[in-house]
Amino acid sequence: MSDRASSVRPASAVGIGVGLSGLAGLAIWVMIARNFGALADILGFPGLPERASGPNAALLGIIACGAPMILWSLLIEKVHRRPSTGIDWSLKRPLADVVDISIVKITGFWATWGLIAAVYAVGRFWWETRFADYPFSMHLFEMALVPLIVLSVPYVVWLGRHLIEPKDGAWHFGAWIAGRGGWDREMIHHHLRAWAVKGFFLAFMLAIVPPGFSTVVNFDLSEIARNPVWIASALITTMFLVDVQLATVGYLLTMRPLDSHIRTANPYLAGWVAALICYPPFTLMNGGGPLDYQVGTASWSSWFAGYPALLAIWGAVLVVLTGVYAYATVAFGLRFSNLTHRGILTHGPYKWTRHPAYLAKNAYWWAATLPFIVTSGSLADALRNSALMALVSAVYYWRARTEEKHLLADPVYQTYYDWSEENAVWRRFLRKFSGGRLGQRTRPTPEIVPAE
Repeated sequence: MSDRASSVRPASAVGIGVGLSGLAGLAIWVMIARNFGALADILGFPGLPERASGPNAALLGIIACGAPMILWSLLIEKVHRRPSTGIDWSLKRPLADVVDISIVKITGFWATWGLIAAVYAVGRFWWETRFADYPFSMHLFEMALVPLIVLSVPYVVWLGRHLIEPKDGAWHFGAWIAGRGGWDREMIHHHLRAWAVKGFFLAFMLAIVPPGFSTVVNFDLSEIARNPVWIASALITTMFLVDVQLATVGYLLTMRPLDSHIRTANPYLAGWVAALICYPPFTLMNGGGPLDYQVGTASWSSWFAGYPALLAIWGAVLVVLTGVYAYATVAFGLRFSNLTHRGILTHGPYKWTRHPAYLAKNAYWWAATLPFIVTSGSLADALRNSALMALVSAVYYWRARTEEKHLLADPVYQTYYDWSEENAVWRRFLRKFSGGRLGQRTRPTPEIVPAE
């Protein structure tokens, strides 16, 4: 191991209380939604639906988990006072001193949103339901556009009075558009990359929020007694709901006062390619895609039918794996986002491995799909499915490596990397399992990445 390895794990940018408060808020709202009609009757509003399981209720779920996380971050962790926000609240510039900068920044923001809207307009799949309910997302964005434009003006002016360096990426982009001097190309690139991440992934997340929420709210709990497999399936679905709801909050709240802003977006093409091929419309793993590993497969419960003990054990394993996956998202609190650096996490499952979500997700796919067993009995299909599943896992290994390449520009991540190589549970397991041949490698030399 490198002599740079540290025995001290660096502090995490987020406390576990942030995510847990969001989880609690979501749980309370789900319980209210499941008993909506009865509660409405008690409060004197008869005739309302028995359960609140529609799209609007799903959006309220986002608020239910987002609001507690905001309050915890501000009141308990006091993130707004951290130097990493780039804000000095004692600095109160006169309005006259920030008007010009604010106009340029607002120009940059509005132009950015215009570009995103143009991309949405051109891409036909945004208006179809082939991959997800993207029309629902587009409708939400249309409704949010005018309030966003109006509120951006006082927000930019207010924040500009307190920012240590008010000329951020939005200002540089606005200055370039306005023909002003002093703009920096790298700052513009960073700004556009960050908003490309938000524009692409937020549309997807909002599109998949309502179905998962509706499924959980409409669970028929009487199935517990009749169908033990249902318990595992219900818990797995609930874990994915937690992941989607909290991740959506993360994409929405990229704000400096919450210290959840995007420090940098991944500047490497390989990182973008590795991530985008895992999401529509570029997904390679979907049915009929180049990496479709499910030809002729059946569900795990089908293969183990008639073996109740094995069903229980296998279901428990799958629940644990999805639990780890959801826990990895909960640990982010307000900061979940693909392809971005929004503060280094070192707590929760990130004490076990640098990539808990990827490990858990891929292990789940292998265990749930069992690609090496096919209904046709074809050895060729079994081998082909297994090879393709291995390629899918390789894609996620590639994603992990490109993310590390990006984050290693931060000295905190360098320290965390060294600590995890020596102390993380996964690395220690690999070393023990391989007799010391695996689970230990030298940290790559970090590259310089421009920061906003």
